[in-house]
Amino acid sequence: MKKRRTLIYAALITAALVTVISCAVNPVTGRKQIMLMSEAQEVQLGLSYDPQVLASFGEYNNPALQSWVQAKGTEMGKLSHRPNLEYHVKVVDSPVVNAFAVPGGYIYLTRGIMANLNNEAEFIGVLGHEMGHIAARHSVSQQTKQQLGTLLLIGGMIASPKFANYAEQAMQGLELLFLSFSREDEREADALGSEYSTKMAYDGTKMADFYKVLIRMNLAQSEGGVPTFLSTHPDPGDRYNAVLRNAKAWQDSLKFPAYKVNADSYLQMIDGMIYGEDPKQGYTMDNTFYHPELRFKFSYPLGWQLTNAPTQVTIQPSDGKALMLFTLANQKTLQSAVDTTLAQYGLQLQRSEKKTVNGLQAMVTLSKQQVQDQSTGTTGANAVISYFFQYGSMIYVFHGVSTEADFASYAPAMEASMKTFAQLTDQSRINVKPKRLYIRKAPRAGTLASTLSYFNMPQAMMEELSLLNNMELNEQVPAGKYIKIVGE
Repeated sequence: MKKRRTLIYAALITAALVTVISCAVNPVTGRKQIMLMSEAQEVQLGLSYDPQVLASFGEYNNPALQSWVQAKGTEMGKLSHRPNLEYHVKVVDSPVVNAFAVPGGYIYLTRGIMANLNNEAEFIGVLGHEMGHIAARHSVSQQTKQQLGTLLLIGGMIASPKFANYAEQAMQGLELLFLSFSREDEREADALGSEYSTKMAYDGTKMADFYKVLIRMNLAQSEGGVPTFLSTHPDPGDRYNAVLRNAKAWQDSLKFPAYKVNADSYLQMIDGMIYGEDPKQGYTMDNTFYHPELRFKFSYPLGWQLTNAPTQVTIQPSDGKALMLFTLANQKTLQSAVDTTLAQYGLQLQRSEKKTVNGLQAMVTLSKQQVQDQSTGTTGANAVISYFFQYGSMIYVFHGVSTEADFASYAPAMEASMKTFAQLTDQSRINVKPKRLYIRKAPRAGTLASTLSYFNMPQAMMEELSLLNNMELNEQVPAGKYIKIVGE
């Protein structure tokens, strides 16, 4: 969970999507198709999304890298099927391996995907793929279909659909960003990525190598509420060979004297990049969640799963029969936060009391909520216990929810967890350093495994580093070759 500004997703620009449905000509295919918005509205939508995306993920703090990715995006945009569109390319501060395009020319790559790329040609391939989605208006088409149907919560965000409404508002914006493309769209974006890469004189076959790595990593599952590349960009079938064929066909057509890969220059650019979770955004240790920047901590029940998503923290037992949600309220007082929450979730207040918990002013409420099972049409009720904490200028909120029938079984554990919310003062927990990616030259010829051992990489990380370098552990590394290692 990040700073207060990250939680403005609840009001994310859905009003901008309500417009007249019309037909438009697809810039890539030349065919007419139903679109929910005009190009001008698409550009405005991207302009509205951008600050929300950056507020939720944060822009990765590396001005040189940001300048480079933007320059490549501008260069590619001029030879795309929409050369008059202004493209905006940014690296966002997330460890998840993904890249996504927002209508209107906005492309975001996570630092997680940047860390897993091994040369400029692979980056250009990913960039070309995302620009292909924009050029063919896939993201606009997907949002059109989604708006015409029913908005669905991101899969895996919470285990039980009975409690979906507690996460729905906070996740609404991410849901629209991370719609899964169709295999037909993926096939077209792959082809466009090969085309744009080759026209920039990069070796488009390297994108096929990266897809191979993604498949090896099995990144089809969501992590922390944010999907990974293969879950939002499904394999259209035989992707590796199709990308190879497309790239080679464009190379045969254009006949440039050489095609760039530029491995060393790319690796030097990402030297020192934060790798994996950044502790300053919150981390867990021994069933306690610590947030060094916001200086708070709380414990959670043994055996429960904590997910630290960009907009909130969720905690659940393995059976999915309860849900704890921790977030921030936008209100200035405890009472206004309580009143707004009751109205927002349609809660019927049963009891409310003021308390002091670990030196912090708090309000505790017990509420009931009428719910309907969409699959059966039957109605029931959830019971909700909530703790609202005034901590400095912010108000933090816990919600613990279960069905009325199960509430007595889970409420004691949930309330016990909420009562552990406290100020974080332990400097050893505040000053935790992130892992970083470092680029080193192999001192001598040998296998990747022996080279990693030379740099004192632990045995438990060998397979991960093998994937990170896109090499087998028994593969030969020539002296002087750059490789990736991980350290503090």
